[in-house]
Amino acid sequence: MATNGKKSKKKIIIFSIIGVVLVALVLLVILGSNRETVITVQTEPIQKKTITQIVSATGKIQPVTQVKINAEVSGEIIDLPVREGQRIRKGQLLVRIKPDAYQAGFERAQAALAINQANLNKAEAEYKRVTELFAKKLVSDAEMDIAKATFQSAKASHDQSSASVKEARETLAKTTVYSPMDGVVSQLISELGERVSGSTFTQGTEMMTVADLSRMEARVDVGENDVIMVTVGDTARIEVDAYTERKLVGTVYQIANTAKSRGLGTQDEVVNFEVRILIHTPEDVRLRPGMSMTADVETETHKDVLAVPIQSVTVRMPKMEEKPEETQQGEAKFVGGARKKEEDKLDEVVFVVDEGAVKTVVVKRGLSNDAYVEVTGEGLEGKEVVAGPFKAINRDLEKGTKVKVDNKNARQTGSSVAEKKD
Repeated sequence: MATNGKKSKKKIIIFSIIGVVLVALVLLVILGSNRETVITVQTEPIQKKTITQIVSATGKIQPVTQVKINAEVSGEIIDLPVREGQRIRKGQLLVRIKPDAYQAGFERAQAALAINQANLNKAEAEYKRVTELFAKKLVSDAEMDIAKATFQSAKASHDQSSASVKEARETLAKTTVYSPMDGVVSQLISELGERVSGSTFTQGTEMMTVADLSRMEARVDVGENDVIMVTVGDTARIEVDAYTERKLVGTVYQIANTAKSRGLGTQDEVVNFEVRILIHTPEDVRLRPGMSMTADVETETHKDVLAVPIQSVTVRMPKMEEKPEETQQGEAKFVGGARKKEEDKLDEVVFVVDEGAVKTVVVKRGLSNDAYVEVTGEGLEGKEVVAGPFKAINRDLEKGTKVKVDNKNARQTGSSVAEKKD
């Protein structure tokens, strides 16, 4: 009997302990559900800044002026006195093509001209003699017509021969190529002894390129959505891959009117416009054609405007006020439809900290750079705006949410990136 009593007491104690634990757990759940969630955030003061809108693009360095030297006659290169990278002057010999065949053609044309000149002289003298006799009525109309026709035919043959001589002379002259400008042989394609082809009506073999390397430009491709913001005269900050520690300055001077499309008709279609930027090259920088570069074109600047970090601006559903609906069924449906249309719109907002909680302020965006965006809204100046973490801004925070400000962790959360770049 004593043993059974002890067992009963043990059971009572065990069940009592279990009951206490269950009651404690229930109380913790109830009390925990009534506690308000506090979110840790980082903030940044809303201040006036200068915002410069940037359009970034990549491209290549090219000379402003360059001329491709193509063969205009066919033949063997017998003289090539220049080398790639050599500085040359206007009128300097670049290439000489073997002229033998063209020299012979020129001489044949001259010989034909001499014969036709003699025939013309003879026909002209005969025409003058017959004209004088015809005036004295000593020759018939038929003889006069024959003399006139012979003279006109001889003159036409002479003119044709003169044109052939001129053409042959110009063709012979094309066997010797001179530089059309001062510059540098930026690219030498042909070699001594190589045969090149060319004619008056088709583009001949490209032999070399002569460029003025004292005036260089950046040619970049700008997307169709950004090109409308770029205007002639905009300043550009240029980074050349070969000069990583230098930033060059340039000025936009030409914007293409026609787009360049890549992947036309596919999902990967890209439409760009070529923008040319004249580079103000320092004396100690030597740019070469084809160098890779990146340009940040400063399209517009607003000074002394309120600005917040880009990540601070998010969207929320606007709060709709309930309005009494009309009793008529048709009108009630119309009002409901209008309310739904308004609810589909999202407001752009920022969260400002006010006495341990956040409130939403509807803002309107202006210019932006890589770190800050210009905003306008009511009561923003001098306030602290939530700058991080990203998840809290975009998902967790709502009007009235309790927050704890911890700016020591700003670097880890990424909210200080904007401050660091400013």
